[in-house]
Amino acid sequence: MVAEAINFATRNPFCCPSRTTVHPAKFRIFTVRCSVPLSSDGTSIGLVERPWKLADARLVLEDGSIWRAKSFGASGTQVGEVVFNTSLTGYQEILTDPSYAGQFVLMTNPHIGNTGVNFDDEESRQCFLAGLVIRSLSISTSSWRCTETLGDYLAGRNIMGIYDVDTRAITRRLRQKGSLIGVLSTEGSKTNEELLEMSRTWDIVGVDLISGVSCNAPYEWVDKTNSEWEFSTYRRDGDTFRVVAYDFGIKHNILRRLASYGCKITVVPSTWPALETLKMKPDGVIFSNGPGDPSAVPYAVETVKEILGKVPVFGICMGHQLLGQALGGKTFKMKFGHHGGNHPVRNLRSGCVEISAQNHNYAVDPASLPGGVEVTHVNLNDGSCAGLAFPALNIMSLQYHPEASPGPHDSDPGNGHLCSLPPPYTSYTHLYSYIVTICINTHPSLAFAAHMHAGLLVSIFTWLCMV
Repeated sequence: MVAEAINFATRNPFCCPSRTTVHPAKFRIFTVRCSVPLSSDGTSIGLVERPWKLADARLVLEDGSIWRAKSFGASGTQVGEVVFNTSLTGYQEILTDPSYAGQFVLMTNPHIGNTGVNFDDEESRQCFLAGLVIRSLSISTSSWRCTETLGDYLAGRNIMGIYDVDTRAITRRLRQKGSLIGVLSTEGSKTNEELLEMSRTWDIVGVDLISGVSCNAPYEWVDKTNSEWEFSTYRRDGDTFRVVAYDFGIKHNILRRLASYGCKITVVPSTWPALETLKMKPDGVIFSNGPGDPSAVPYAVETVKEILGKVPVFGICMGHQLLGQALGGKTFKMKFGHHGGNHPVRNLRSGCVEISAQNHNYAVDPASLPGGVEVTHVNLNDGSCAGLAFPALNIMSLQYHPEASPGPHDSDPGNGHLCSLPPPYTSYTHLYSYIVTICINTHPSLAFAAHMHAGLLVSIFTWLCMV
């Protein structure tokens, strides 16, 4: 630019009056000297970098669209399935949710990073997602709990992120076309055609993602919800319930909520034999949330089948889908799935509506379920199955996350959420305490299930009457 200005000034004397020499045409010229050294091609040498960041990353989707953006976190090239999350808060819990393994998470909330990150909000031992896509990256943090910026956090965990990209336009595209495979790259040496080919040759369907996020050996979980964050007023005295939790990608707050309600928890790997579980003589078994396609993990379905009918079971998210398959039902891939902390769900028995936290791309087809299996909850956005019960085998499950981290606490049994229940039950807490008392006095082995979810309390009551 400087060289061009000099050339222009010397070749166009009409715009450069001189201070000393007067020409007949009454025009003046003067000489401009630049103190910035120039290279042979006229570009400047040694200038300070611009105070703003330029677009240095690309998100290439399998439909051929290319999105220029600015990078933060790690660098390189990564492939994954792009999904959008509608949560307004809780990005650190989302980053550490194992159910996002193999996926790029696009946040529809535009401003991300303003609270930084901290150790207490981790939902697993590491970040399993492929990358993070946001509209605006906060230039500062404003939380007393912050120990690290979001960019440093992702860089330290080798997770790629991009910002200054039109997330609204990408979200509309995903809603219209469904979830798309994408490639995120900061490598200028790779052409758009190469990245597009990568996106079209990679697939997430049929891939066992559970084995990559599950623990390697059994362990005991003892941590409860921190007292300053505890929102439940229910307290239980007496013997604890022994619970075995299958780790298909289980979140820490699921375990904390179980421990807070008086459960002694043993977490086992996804491949743990059913026979070994039954030898532990648990009061109940949890099949946890997890990533990917339930049809890609037939070994997990077989484990569920071997446990059904022998002990009360509860399934969450992936566990719900595995239970559906174990009962003879089918699962299918949704167009763009459910991801966010603001999904309305109706309890068909009580009529109550809960605002739930969800994260899944697959669902159970209720038409494929055998007789005796009841759909207890439906998603009000699209009518999909959000909960099952099979009293004959002491089975209950939810497609969403009752611990809601992040999200509202409607689905936790101790939140005191008022619902229109028959008298004298004016709240879930009242009915919950009543049912747990019945369980302890009559069917202790079934009381474990009552701790799991407020929306299923009426179902539990009916279930107990049938036992």
